[in-house]
This record gives sequence, C-alpha cells and structure tokens, in this order.
Amino acid sequence: MSISPPAFARASRAAWIVVALLWVVALLNYLDRLLVVNMSKPIKAELALDDSQFGMLSMGFLVVYGIFSPIAGYLADRFGSRPLILISLAIWSGATLWTGYVDTFEQMLMARIVMGVSEAFYMPAAVSLIVQFHRGATRSRATGLHLSGTYMGSILGGLGGWLAATHGWRWAFLVFGGMGLAYSLVLVFFLKSPDEEIETGVAEKGISPDWWTSLLAILQCRGMVLLLIMNGLEGAAFWMLRNWSPSFFQNELHIAQEYAGLYSTSVFHAAAFVGMLVAGYFSDKLVAGMPRIRTFIPGVGFALAAVAFVCLGWSSWIPVLIGAIMICGMAHGFLDANLMPAVCLQLDKRYWAMGYGMLNLVGTTVGGVMTYVGGRLKDAQVPFSSTFLVCAVFVFLTSMLLFVVRPRPSLEPARSE
Repeated sequence: MSISPPAFARASRAAWIVVALLWVVALLNYLDRLLVVNMSKPIKAELALDDSQFGMLSMGFLVVYGIFSPIAGYLADRFGSRPLILISLAIWSGATLWTGYVDTFEQMLMARIVMGVSEAFYMPAAVSLIVQFHRGATRSRATGLHLSGTYMGSILGGLGGWLAATHGWRWAFLVFGGMGLAYSLVLVFFLKSPDEEIETGVAEKGISPDWWTSLLAILQCRGMVLLLIMNGLEGAAFWMLRNWSPSFFQNELHIAQEYAGLYSTSVFHAAAFVGMLVAGYFSDKLVAGMPRIRTFIPGVGFALAAVAFVCLGWSSWIPVLIGAIMICGMAHGFLDANLMPAVCLQLDKRYWAMGYGMLNLVGTTVGGVMTYVGGRLKDAQVPFSSTFLVCAVFVFLTSMLLFVVRPRPSLEPARSE
C-alpha cells in the first residue's frame, strides 16, 4: 500500500519546537562520540595504545552502531520514536561519563561499544519524528537543522585537543556525560509525539508490519538499494576523513594538537552546516516541480568532493587542504539535508525509520571497517594521504549513484502543491 505525501503546508510552532529540542540531543550525540578522536594523542599515551588499537575504538563504535540502527528504526516505526530517544540519550550519556574513568584499552572499547549501541537508537527515531511533524515544504530544512546540531557537536568536539592540553582528557567526558543525563530529564517533560504517531505507531502496534515484511519492503525498492550502496561508499570515505584527519594533520603535517582538530573536524562540520542551509533551502523550494532535487544536489556536492579528496592526497599546502576539507564538509551537509526526505520519496511511511536505520547500518559499518583499515595501513607506514586518494574513487561513485536515483511516482509531491 502506498500513502500519498501530504500537501505542502507551513509547519506548526510545535513542529519547530521538536527540532529545537532534538538539536541539543544531536549536538551531544556527536560531541560525545568525537571527543575520543580529537584527543587521540593523550589517550593513546596514557592507555598505551597503538594506531591499530585506536582505530579499533572507532570501528567498535561504528560497527555496533550500524548493526543496531535497523533494529532501532524498526522499533521506532512500530512503537513510536519518543521513548527510544529518551532511553538512548540517557544510556549514551552514562557511557560518556564512564569513559572518564577507564584505565585500560578493554574498558575504553567496552565504553565505546555501549555508546555505539545506545546512540544507534537515537538518529532513526529522531529523523522519523521530525518528518512526521514536517510534512511539506519544510522537510529538508527541518531535518537539516536538526542535523546541524551534529555539526555543532563535532565543531565543539574539535576542541578536544585544546581541552586535553588545558584540563586533561578525562575532564571533558565527565562534564558532557553529566550534561546529557541532565538534559534527558528535560526531554521527559517537554518532548512530545505527533498525534499520528500516538494513534498509529502505538495504539495500533499490533497490526504494524513485522520485521521481515519491513525488511523486504526496503530491499525490494530499487531506489533504496541504490541509496544503501551510496551510503556505504560515502561512509567508507567520509568516516575515514572524519576519524583520521586530526591525526593526519598532527602526524604527517606536524600541526600542533591544539589546532589539528580545528583545521580538520571543526572546519569540516562548519562547512557542513553551511551546506545544509544551502541544500535545505533549495531542495524545499524546488522539490514540488523537481522531486529528484533531493538526490541531485548531494550528487553535485559529491562530484566536487571527489576532486577535494584528490587534493588531500596530493597536496601538502595547508590552505589547500583546509579548502578541500571545506568542500567535503559542504557535500556532507548537502546529503544530510536530503537523506531522510529522499527516503520518504522511496518508502511507505511505515518503513521510514527502519529505512534510515538501514542506511546507518551500511554507512557506519563500512565506515568503521575503513577507519580500522586506515589505522592498520598507517602502522604499516602507508600515509593517510595515499588512503585519501582511494577514498576519492568511493566519493566519485557515490555521486554517480545519487544522479541515477529516482523517486517512486506514487510518492512524489504534486506539482500544484
């Protein structure tokens, strides 16, 4: 059964309040996960880790994050998004707090795995909740603005090197873990569910599609399969860049720890924020007459990003590298603003959250493996610059796939809307 998309309409005040509340959660989501990446040097020194072990910390997080994302999406589709958001935030904040007390590699890895499982339950539920509130010409902007919280969290996470140098690396985990636990209590009182989710997601959960029906509906959709392949290629390249670029600046370009995260992680996500604003505005403005705009704009961004990855592999001039990272960040913002809206043009609404969870599964699992491979290659004296050249191929293929994805005709918005 196909459900026609609702008419374009101005979003309500309550719809934007939901975005504002979840923006803070998205900020904490990425800030907490990226603190480790940007404080690599003191963490590796104190816990006696090599690059392979440090890469395994990111791989452990990303692999379990990916594995549990479809499960999280299925549960959000069937039982509602709000409870999953609350539980997820509380557990990953507790894991962040625990990270401040670990003394061994095994303890750190376990904390990262717990964080990966718990964070997996947030994003599919959150974006599904937002697109249920934003049903028309604000959908890309709403999902993009929510994900801009992840950019701000990543920018603040880029200060990890400075925090480690001034306060010690454990301090940040204790402070931000405590903040997350406190904010989970705020959401208990202020985060609401849309009436539709209360009526169909919870009250009628007994007749919701089962796991296998949902999975088959997703895998039998050609556009979703192309998006899944695309997200795997994007994850391989961009998680490599995000997790290892601070080390690239420190170890291969000899940039001080205090600035390495700013030049890489912070620049990337500041550019992604700008890209999200641009893509969200034009996608929402043009989608009624050109539904393919949801994937066309990211496709253009990734074509430019492929060239940027080549620059990362060949150049050693800092301004060129920062410019390349800015282009990659903008391309990522183009995709973030449009990925969930693109899913809505491929799948029945009953499968939205699980569809997004499947994208997370592919993207983060492949990205986690690639992060580990990057560490192993570095231990084998293969520079990150060479790995970035391989990533350029992945990004180019990502662009090509985005250009060929087409919305399902039954889910396209009417031109008159």
